[in-house]
Amino acid sequence: MNVSAPIPDDAAIHRLSEDLGTRLRAAHERLVTAESCTGGWIAKAVTDIAGSSDWFDCGMAAYSYEAKQALLGVRPQTLEEHGAVSRETVVEMVSGALVNSGASVAVAVTGIAGPGGGSADKPVGTVWIGWKRRGGYARAEVFHFEGDRDAVRRQTVATALRGLDGLLA
Repeated sequence: MNVSAPIPDDAAIHRLSEDLGTRLRAAHERLVTAESCTGGWIAKAVTDIAGSSDWFDCGMAAYSYEAKQALLGVRPQTLEEHGAVSRETVVEMVSGALVNSGASVAVAVTGIAGPGGGSADKPVGTVWIGWKRRGGYARAEVFHFEGDRDAVRRQTVATALRGLDGLLA
């Protein structure tokens, strides 16, 4: 999905995190994050909310192939065949996050924030986001965000948070 929406600022991300926390707390759910291109920004955003220890379990920032394998159970074969920025990888990341945590809800992100690293098939701004509830099926979606590294990462964080809100609806 191509995205050309306004770049969310810190206040917008804070509001999304607060809203998510309210929903998770009310549903007695706990969140785990598995992050590559955002480097832990989603976990930071949600733990900026006072009381997040009631609904946030843990976050894993896994940039390298080795970290994705060790922390999240991504299979070497998946990374070799599809690469780190793929539907297959984000599904394994989000599933592995649930397996390796006490959470009931997970989000995973993997992408190319730039400025380098893009290709014709996967240009800068390509991001896969996966969401999953324990015992359910993973939902994964590809996004093509515009802007510099900060803009791509901000849009990824906000989109991941909105998707979690939708998952809890």
